[in-house]
Amino acid sequence: MAVLGAAAFWNSEPAAADAAFSAALKAGVNHLDIAPQYGRAQELLGPLIPPVRDRLFIGCKTLRHDAGGVRAQLEESLEILGCESFDLYQMHAVTSVQELNSRSGAAEAIFRARDEGLCRWVGITGHDLSAPAAHLEALARYDLDSVMFPVNPRLWADGAYRRDAEALLAECASRDIGVLAIKAAAARPWGEREHTATTWYEPYDGADEVERGVRFALSVPGVHALCTPGDLGILPLALNAAGRFTPMDETARSAAMAQVADEPHIFPMARH
Repeated sequence: MAVLGAAAFWNSEPAAADAAFSAALKAGVNHLDIAPQYGRAQELLGPLIPPVRDRLFIGCKTLRHDAGGVRAQLEESLEILGCESFDLYQMHAVTSVQELNSRSGAAEAIFRARDEGLCRWVGITGHDLSAPAAHLEALARYDLDSVMFPVNPRLWADGAYRRDAEALLAECASRDIGVLAIKAAAARPWGEREHTATTWYEPYDGADEVERGVRFALSVPGVHALCTPGDLGILPLALNAAGRFTPMDETARSAAMAQVADEPHIFPMARH
């Protein structure tokens, strides 16, 4: 239900990374979401993975476009993380059809790697308001196994985003495609405020607010799991909320949306 988002380890110290990783596993997390773009995450978690590889589902990602570059990065990540193969390998940060068009070589390389046994499943991720529509188009082109995109009360209060997201969720349900939610605890852009977390957006940092976001994301029909926020300080709150999870009904989800409907979008990322 909770996926450990390795972006939280961006610039962590080894001892802190070890403690947070161990705490997540102790809390029952068995899925790691990691990428070369997440600062020092691969370097820090690499030594910790081999002893627990047999009980850990690992999803990795690539931003590269050309087939050769994708293959090289895949092999490098496998080596750094001490893995013979990944459970899931994803085209990372695909947020428009134009970007999807530019990833044809990447898709070809990833599916070839799957056929060779270097990954078991293939997915796509994206962060912006246009991600759900882009992912729906990706599903029309490729036999993908998972999608990863933002789900939270503020985004669901945006009618256009919600329509695109629900269309994507319906397609995923009809094809038994895994849905991973991100940005459940996102609050607002930082603006001129001091950054007090390692996330590129300002996250909610109160237990009740984080729990609201986690419960909402996991209660949206069709969502299977959520990635924890990219900050080690907020990680325990998210893990606790996921561990205590009780579903929100439609009335509760509408109330959560109303509570945050006046918050500014954290997207598009280019503004931040």
